[in-house]
Amino acid sequence: MKRALMMMLAAALLMMPVFGSQAQDEPIRIGVVTDLSGWLGIYGAEQVNGLKLGLLYASGVDVSEYEDIDAAMEEVTVAGRPVELLVRDYGSEDPAADADNAASATRELVESDFADILVGTPNSGAALQVQTLTSPEEYNLLFMAGPAAAPQLTGETFNVNTFRACRNTLQDASSLATQIEDFGDSYVVLAVDTAFGRGTGAAFDLAFSAAGATAAAETILVPSDTVDFTQFLQQVLDSDADMVVQVWAGAGGIALAQQTVELGILDEMALVTGTNSNDIIAAAPPPEGTVAYIVYQYTLPDNEINDWMVDNHIRFFNDVPDLFTECSFATGQAIMAGLTATEGDPFPEAMVPALEGLTWDGPKGEYFFRPSDHQVLAPQYVIEFTGIEEITLSEGADPVMMPQYSLVAEIDGEASAPPCLLPEAFAERCDMDMMGDE
Repeated sequence: MKRALMMMLAAALLMMPVFGSQAQDEPIRIGVVTDLSGWLGIYGAEQVNGLKLGLLYASGVDVSEYEDIDAAMEEVTVAGRPVELLVRDYGSEDPAADADNAASATRELVESDFADILVGTPNSGAALQVQTLTSPEEYNLLFMAGPAAAPQLTGETFNVNTFRACRNTLQDASSLATQIEDFGDSYVVLAVDTAFGRGTGAAFDLAFSAAGATAAAETILVPSDTVDFTQFLQQVLDSDADMVVQVWAGAGGIALAQQTVELGILDEMALVTGTNSNDIIAAAPPPEGTVAYIVYQYTLPDNEINDWMVDNHIRFFNDVPDLFTECSFATGQAIMAGLTATEGDPFPEAMVPALEGLTWDGPKGEYFFRPSDHQVLAPQYVIEFTGIEEITLSEGADPVMMPQYSLVAEIDGEASAPPCLLPEAFAERCDMDMMGDE
């Protein structure tokens, strides 16, 4: 009977799916779930470019020897194992399809391509799907979230396999709340009706109420495919708020910015917002003097790592790094740091303890993975828009129109740290160490 039971167990193990690469001489496969062709395609390109540069920088490859970044990527190794990047595009012009498409891309990466680590996505709803699939109860793989900024990824939907080297919208709101006395006492939020928009609206309610401001009306949610914002902007005017907080993602922001000006919103109240990618801002610039939160802008950090990223981004892509290039670069650095510490073991059992509490220097300065919820703490910026300027990035290149900003405030990682909002099952983790504590 004992022999029979052992044979049955062996047969069962043979039928179990085995995902990821385990042999020491096999490549470590990093699967990237992103949008390259849909409504957030501009952010997906920034994500992939930044991730490649971050992996290259952390690996120490001499990129000056290469004209093509993908040729340089073939030289990336860690702990004696080559690193392979597998990019899957889930993009669609229909935002409602993103989550299902991202889930399909994730399954393909894991079951067919044997990805060891997952990275993604620009869309928060899609990121929530990838988070579920990579959880300990499902594929049990490390998930490096971002640029998706919905707070719940490191909050109410948290699992221990999820880390985020990008900021979340609570950090956006906390940064702007430091300047709230310049805007007024009451506010209204107009947000895109997605997981990102709803999460961000809640984040501003939390941060602004803590700073002493009052919501003049409930958050105004706008369908993501809206092109005529008149009825929603009229609700903003009817609120009689001192300021309007606009939360948007994607190309629809151009129409929103134009109609905000045309309908006289800025004559009645202050605009509080975040900045967008360079091309979108150049196409529909805000009024000069607008104060906003910005995720990243290539002229703001002053350090050697940012200089390296800017120089090599221009060399490989003939453009400057943009909004989400920076945190994707930092994601690549963090992955390489974890794999170095685990001697090439990419699985959560080894990587989670290696990454919890990790501190490293990146494009914005010091980054820190908070042990409790795995949310990165890093410097944040509030800027003032000063106009659009024609600049030439490199000798012989055509000039481009580039937004210009002046720095209003740099808020360090601790000062902009969001509250720990883990669900009840993980609530005790909120007592774990914070930055600099013993």
